[in-house]
Amino acid sequence: MNCVFTYYGSSGWFINLNGFNILIDPWLTGELVFPPGPWLIKGNLREDIPVPDTIDLLLLTQGLPDHAHPPSLELLNRSIPVICSPSAFNVVDRLGFWKKNKLIPGEVTRFDSIAIEATEGARVPTLENGYIVSSENFSFYIEPHGYLDKNIKTRQIDAVITPVIDLMLPLVGSFIKGKSVLPDLIQNFNPKTLIASTTGGDATFTGLLNKIISVQGSNVETNLKLKDKVRFIDPVVGKPYFIN
Repeated sequence: MNCVFTYYGSSGWFINLNGFNILIDPWLTGELVFPPGPWLIKGNLREDIPVPDTIDLLLLTQGLPDHAHPPSLELLNRSIPVICSPSAFNVVDRLGFWKKNKLIPGEVTRFDSIAIEATEGARVPTLENGYIVSSENFSFYIEPHGYLDKNIKTRQIDAVITPVIDLMLPLVGSFIKGKSVLPDLIQNFNPKTLIASTTGGDATFTGLLNKIISVQGSNVETNLKLKDKVRFIDPVVGKPYFIN
């Protein structure tokens, strides 16, 4: 078994699962802007991230720009198979990807030797996806906002990719619930490895929302809590992590 996880910043990952290459929620180039415009929030990468040489599957959790980032998706070969949420399906369809399959929570599909189960993710505002991805001898769970599907039965999962802090907005409350969901994730999945995601990376943000977001928790705090219980990885962008 040879599983390699490489963080691309924000919610982006490149995962080699027993030789099968999965690109998840990539932000590789260009600005990250949300409607109604950059005055609300805008992200800039310090450096572009090279497109991987081999991509067997593109996996998208959401249709929002920080998960289905059009300028980044435009860099990819349109023949790459895509599994995605319904809102992300609209994005890749508009861009001309032609091997695409949308999943709703509870649905399972197989691709090559890999099983992919969609789970309930965040409502932002439509219901989006998390995923449980399994091969014969390894499994991982990913959901970028810290929302745990209550319909998932307790099971052993080798690695969990999740935010580990809460991000909050006045009047709205938490829109990232990593710190809050962490105890439930560990109880439900009993992972050997937990990997921080979503709020990291080498990018800068400006705009109104960036000024009023508040944070609860930290990667350092999480590491102290999990010490001697679960292997915790606070990933560096571009560094491969070998996980058994």
